[in-house]
Amino acid sequence: MSRDIMLTGLRQNNLKGISLRLPKERLTVFTGVSGSGKSSVVFGTIAAESQRQLAETFSAFARHRLTKHERPRADRLTGLTAAVVVDQLQVTGNARSTVGTMTDIHALLRVLFSRRGEPSAGPATAYSFNDPQGMCPGCDGLGKKIQVDLDRLLDRDLSLDEGAIRMFKVGGYAHRLYADSGLFDPGKPLRDFTEQELDLLLYGGGCTIGRGDRVNDYEGVVTRFNRIHLHRDLEGLDKAARAMVREAGCPACGGRRLNAAALASRIDGLSIADHCAMEVADLIGVLERLDDPVAEAAVTSLRRIDAIGLGYLSLDRETPTLSGGEAQRLRTVRHLGSGLTGMTYIFDEPSVGLHPRDVHRLGDLLLELRDAGNTVLVVEHDRDVIALADHVVDMGPGAGVAGGRVVFEGSVAGLRDSGTLTGRMLGHATPPKDAVRAPAGWLTIAGASSCNLKDVTVGVPLGVLTAVTGVAGSGKSTLMRHELPARHPGTVVVDQSPIAASPRSTPATYLNAMEPLRRLFAEVSGAGPALFSFNSAGACPSCKGRGEIKTDLAFMDPVTRVCDGCGGTRYSAEALSHTVAGRNIADVLALTADEAAAVFDLPGIARLGELGLGHLTLGRSLSTLSGGERQRLKLVHRLGETGNVYVFDEPTTGLHPADVGTLLALLDRLVDAGNTVVVVEHDLDVVKHADWVIDLGPEAGRHGGAVVFEGTPAELARASTYTAKYLVRSLTP
Repeated sequence: MSRDIMLTGLRQNNLKGISLRLPKERLTVFTGVSGSGKSSVVFGTIAAESQRQLAETFSAFARHRLTKHERPRADRLTGLTAAVVVDQLQVTGNARSTVGTMTDIHALLRVLFSRRGEPSAGPATAYSFNDPQGMCPGCDGLGKKIQVDLDRLLDRDLSLDEGAIRMFKVGGYAHRLYADSGLFDPGKPLRDFTEQELDLLLYGGGCTIGRGDRVNDYEGVVTRFNRIHLHRDLEGLDKAARAMVREAGCPACGGRRLNAAALASRIDGLSIADHCAMEVADLIGVLERLDDPVAEAAVTSLRRIDAIGLGYLSLDRETPTLSGGEAQRLRTVRHLGSGLTGMTYIFDEPSVGLHPRDVHRLGDLLLELRDAGNTVLVVEHDRDVIALADHVVDMGPGAGVAGGRVVFEGSVAGLRDSGTLTGRMLGHATPPKDAVRAPAGWLTIAGASSCNLKDVTVGVPLGVLTAVTGVAGSGKSTLMRHELPARHPGTVVVDQSPIAASPRSTPATYLNAMEPLRRLFAEVSGAGPALFSFNSAGACPSCKGRGEIKTDLAFMDPVTRVCDGCGGTRYSAEALSHTVAGRNIADVLALTADEAAAVFDLPGIARLGELGLGHLTLGRSLSTLSGGERQRLKLVHRLGETGNVYVFDEPTTGLHPADVGTLLALLDRLVDAGNTVVVVEHDLDVVKHADWVIDLGPEAGRHGGAVVFEGTPAELARASTYTAKYLVRSLTP
């Protein structure tokens, strides 16, 4: 029986019919530039086929309710084992989802308190902020209340007829409810309202008002707003409503989410909320003192979180606030205690968000999974992770149509000597930049104390490239993504949030290039712009603008084929009959960004080439792009915003070292054009290229939150911080 995974004739996405032999029970790392085909092999082929075949072992009833995976485009796949995929997607959820609920440790604490809490609040559910038995009645377990901010909602210098209620359009239905109610003088400024009139306008009720032939119950403006909008968390509000509210801690529970009975129950003087507010590293010591099997089970899980560098998190941290890297490592924790062997674990750039100091912890985790008798497949760019590999597959040589081939397969030592782009980058060490730019001035952040920041005062130099560094959890993102924009409005922040990637989204639609393109075709043809949208009047009637026909065969695998009506172009025959410069709309969308930029003046398209995305066609579905391609596409989109201070949160996510050079060239152009650029980064090549470095630490969580270094990269190399230590190491290949 073969001890290898055999892959023959892989043609998924841009793969060129490649064949691979991957050793089982080994750590295999896939490398190559962004868009070279790594994810198409690992996720689009191996993971998809493994999960598809595993689903076939279930009954037809169960398969009908499972996620359906289409058979990948390949000749033969053998030797696959059950796959567990740990990706970079941010944790889904809302304000009710926390680190504690995600990892199931909160459930263990609830059981612990139901047994040992004094006085007892009742069963385990009585300690849950997501259960009516345990949640605070004042905030329904959210720990915070969203309240109308009257200063935002009202302009007291205006009358109702002049638009005093900012959220209501003058003459609109909601505005007329109050202006025509007969209860107020619609021409009197609100500042002249009596206290009784203002109270009736905002909170009144218990009476009826007539509008024409209709009679309605009167409801004050704030009362109506609360009823319509405030039964959800802040992220669930629409843009107009969000601008009218402020968020504050719940006065009933003090932000602790639980009712009085649950908060009164204690173990050794601490409530369950006190336990959840501690950092993981501190909570371990508290629970270790309890002689209880439930506490021991919780400690085991907490130690795993601490072991992968997340000991600074608390269990009450809301999961939507986690970075992609933090979320991925927390997902990994759930698999560490598994006794299963013979599995295939698949990781998507697990080093994302990790300081070089902590990468070895990740490496220990990967090796632990391997040594337990599992196959570990990793898509990665980090040199230290690649160095751990038993086997390396390097994809390339380029991206998109220029990629999709195996350019090297073998050992790490062999990769270094292979001459491929990845091999050359592994053997190359970049020195700190010799000549740094002089600041044109300074932006001051004074007394920053949010999250773990310790009354930080620091200057951000203007007109230069600044790298903000430090171990994960040291306060970098809090300082630059929140404190800087709060003090200096107009700062453009480009974070790690994912972009929409539906099959109907394309680079052209994402960069807002489709609208001017449709207008151009409309002007030349005399037809309406909607005819040149495959999401509107121009859609092929057979496939409704999808370009393919997907047939769902109930409990069998779905089948997708190119639409016969449009040949995959997505457009109707009428839309395709019109041309501009000899090309119809489908021909234009089939152009690469580089080709299109030479012919058409479309927003953002020329910048794609500047970030190494010139190979993307304008009409390619975003759902087929790699993580690195999506990240750079987002950068292109945000660079079009006005403002001369940019903050980028880990812009190298998903980028091959060669692509990092392209990114740095773009950042240099931004700075040379008079902008200020700040990058929150772990990539040492970016740090060495900066003009100025702000290093936070010394550790994470409550042991961090201080500025431990400010200066040039060359000066950092002579310092004693963690970042300095690893920067010096990186000077030797």
